[in-house]
Amino acid sequence: MSAFDLQRRVFAEALGTCLLVATVVGSGIMADGLTDDVALSLLGNTLATGAILVALITIFGPISGAHFNPAVSLVFALKGQLPRRELALYIVAQCLGGIAGTVAAHLMFDLAPIEASLKVRTGAAQWFSEGVAAFGLVAVILGGIRSDPKSVPWLVGLYITAAYWFTASTSFANPAVALARSLTNTFSGIRPLDLPGFVIAEILGAVCALALMNWLLRQPSANT
Repeated sequence: MSAFDLQRRVFAEALGTCLLVATVVGSGIMADGLTDDVALSLLGNTLATGAILVALITIFGPISGAHFNPAVSLVFALKGQLPRRELALYIVAQCLGGIAGTVAAHLMFDLAPIEASLKVRTGAAQWFSEGVAAFGLVAVILGGIRSDPKSVPWLVGLYITAAYWFTASTSFANPAVALARSLTNTFSGIRPLDLPGFVIAEILGAVCALALMNWLLRQPSANT
């Protein structure tokens, strides 16, 4: 990251989040239009999302760290690896990039640029699912960085592919993506009213993962 100035790092976060959301929303629209089978639509949405994450993290990781996620950026700020000023810029870039991704997906499928979602996603099970999803994502990232940094793009892509299916919420695990998905009344949408519960759960899950992984990955002292 140190080889790239702040302007380019922030732009990489915005562009990466834009392409991620365009993939999530666009593949959902495509899958939903091709079949009435909800499971098959979800499978199509899942595979596209996992694949794009591998590509985007590989490309943008050396530039900005490829967070594309305010919860992940918060974790690195808490670890002292991202200054607070840069954290704020990262989060703004991720949110604006995500919204741009929704607009891009809508325009590709000849829909209105923005349309508030009517899809209900709320309740304790959904919130707990988002906490688990974000917890697992951060754990995978931190563990992957420690064990094999070059594998992180694949680890994240595979984790999200799995989490789409083992969580009741289909694993948003990302406040910026959740915000962007509240602006699409399509397969991948979420009601704006339900957004705060998801965001809070995602942040709590990420912070819990940080605390646990800091303990789990701590090098033993010479006297232990």
